[in-house]
Amino acid sequence: MRGHLPPFFANAAGLLPLQPLEVMARHLMTNAMAARPSFAARLGEYCGRTFAVDPVDCPFVFVLMPQDGGTHLSVVREAEHFDARIAAPLVVLLGMVDGTYDGDALFFSRDLSIEGDTEAVLALRNAIENADLDLSTVLGFPQGIQGPVNRAARQVFMRVRRLLDAPEDSGPNGVANGVGLS
Repeated sequence: MRGHLPPFFANAAGLLPLQPLEVMARHLMTNAMAARPSFAARLGEYCGRTFAVDPVDCPFVFVLMPQDGGTHLSVVREAEHFDARIAAPLVVLLGMVDGTYDGDALFFSRDLSIEGDTEAVLALRNAIENADLDLSTVLGFPQGIQGPVNRAARQVFMRVRRLLDAPEDSGPNGVANGVGLS
């Protein structure tokens, strides 16, 4: 299936405990929020909503509740309560965060599905796009080495996306339009 991790990886990930993944995801979220403190404010009236971000090729779901002053994040096997759900292969979801993919294009090509509060999903998408996040920022690298880290990451992600037959780059930072990760 287009952009999906091989079943071996999903099956192996299903055997692992969720706690280490949650700790790592919270750390990355903390870095991103520290770099872009206005993120939650950009959600406006949708701040405080619960978003289930579902990498459909993985046996877990990220549950986010952005709030002023931080974002609550948990990792669960299955999201039961949410205001909105965003589902796509993991590589596609990561590409939306780094600007490689445009959420509208993914939705209309059926590489991404949403359910629940569509307006909240659009607000989240706009907040993510305006945050202009890149891998080195999320990982917390010093500014002096962010350029080389982002260029290397762009090359690795391009190869992984090709290997997985993921959708073509379509976002404002997508390689298809010659910009790539900053």
